[in-house]
Amino acid sequence: QVQLVESGGGLVQAGGSLRLSCAAGDRSFTWSHMAWLRQAPGKEREFVAMITKNGEVTYADPVKGRFTISRDAAGNTAYVYLQMNNLKPEDTAVYYCAADFMSMDTSRFNFWGQGTQVTVSS
Repeated sequence: QVQLVESGGGLVQAGGSLRLSCAAGDRSFTWSHMAWLRQAPGKEREFVAMITKNGEVTYADPVKGRFTISRDAAGNTAYVYLQMNNLKPEDTAVYYCAADFMSMDTSRFNFWGQGTQVTVSS
C-alpha cells in the first residue's frame, strides 16, 4: 500500500520558518489532490492548505500569506511541500499530509501520512 511520509517538523521560535515535506511512494500521486491538515492538542483536525491535481491552491484563512503549498515529482516519488513562514505559537500542531485521486473534500481523502510535530515557542 502506498504510504505518505512527512518530514521537516520540529521546534522553532515564533517568527521562524519550517518547510514540511511529504513523499508519496508512487508517481501517480502527481495526478492527485494533495493537502496539509493539522491537529492541535484537544482540538479537531483542521484544513491548512490544498493543491489540486491541476495546480490550484487554497489556504485556510489563519495561514494565508504565511504558508505556501507546492508539489513536485522525482523518479517514482511525488512530493508535496508546505513552506511555513512567520510561524506563531497557535500554529503548534501535528501536521498531516493527505491525498486523494477523486475527492477534494479532505474528510474523504483515502491516503494519509503519520504526521509530523511542529512546535512554535513564544
